[in-house]
Amino acid sequence: MRQVFGVLRLLAAAAIVVAIAGQFAQSWSMVPDRGAFIVNFFSFFTILSNALAALALLAGAWFSLTRRVDPEAYHLIRACVVTYMATTFVVYNLLLREISLDQATTVPWSNEILHVWAPLYLVVDWLLAPGRRPIEWGRLWTIAIFPIVWAVYSMIRGAVVGWYPYPFLDPNIEPGVGYGGVAVYIIAIAAFILLVGAGIIAVSRTPWPYPAARVTRPAASVEPVESTIA
Repeated sequence: MRQVFGVLRLLAAAAIVVAIAGQFAQSWSMVPDRGAFIVNFFSFFTILSNALAALALLAGAWFSLTRRVDPEAYHLIRACVVTYMATTFVVYNLLLREISLDQATTVPWSNEILHVWAPLYLVVDWLLAPGRRPIEWGRLWTIAIFPIVWAVYSMIRGAVVGWYPYPFLDPNIEPGVGYGGVAVYIIAIAAFILLVGAGIIAVSRTPWPYPAARVTRPAASVEPVESTIA
């Protein structure tokens, strides 16, 4: 079964890479300022989360095809990526599906792969792929680090250059929600990310559909104590 998921991960990673490249190439051919476009393109949470997902899938494919057990650190990385991709799926389909974003033009098939099919595969992979290990609840805050850094970066850069990757981050967009409205969106999305991350961790601690793989540690050695007779 590990080999099957290894192949599926290769296919999913290839689809993500092709989708990112397809959107990049289409936009590249249409934008006037290509320098600004490159920075803007890789400032979208969707692009960053999918790029991380492709890397995680490639690593996971390698581990599945060459090892019997995944490295311990990989499980936390995978949990982070699944959380980000699930968030991409929900935020896009609730807030952004009917909105045209600033990337010259949207490539429909690429858009669907990056916002729908890739996130869904990552979730299915997390649920069904063998070898999942329990993740400590304290790691939930580790999952939140990347989205927080991205939000801070987006707000600071947006204030400097006057460009924001998503409308709900722009305090100046008509009719004008201001920084207070943006803060509400950010807090709501951050809470949702923590909720999804908690669900991902909970699944990791559930022995379904396979018994949870646990790290075995060697038993502590006990030194014999010699009795002395006075």
